[in-house]
Amino acid sequence: MQLFNQDALKSILPHREPMLLVEEVRMEGDTAFGRYRVRGDEWFLRGHFPGHPVVPGVILCEMMAQTACVLLADIAAGKTPFFTGFDKIRFKNPVQPGQVFESECRIIKNKGPVYFAEGVGTVGGKVCVKGIFSFALMEPALDSK
Repeated sequence: MQLFNQDALKSILPHREPMLLVEEVRMEGDTAFGRYRVRGDEWFLRGHFPGHPVVPGVILCEMMAQTACVLLADIAAGKTPFFTGFDKIRFKNPVQPGQVFESECRIIKNKGPVYFAEGVGTVGGKVCVKGIFSFALMEPALDSK
């Protein structure tokens, strides 16, 4: 088992605040388990929805994808993971401030630089989102300056 805190995740993922959406990831074999405590002051909650804030579904998918990318730490070194698609994504329950969102992800196949992962996100053991997503590991673009 390997445990990555947010500082360690910054050495694997290109994301930074406010887009770094996992606080820790635990790897066990071919599965990654991510955690994020929704504080309530996040940028993505402002206006979604006033008086009853709910984490947007696409943010939940991003949390799962960041968790899955940790599984490719050795392969992805120096590359940027870009979403290429979502498939069979289902939203079952909302995620709200004060809750801890936990994701469980594993890579199910790859074709060249494109990797496919399946994930499930839960709060307190209750499924909130599940599905399959893909992303491509891309070489960094040349600086146009």
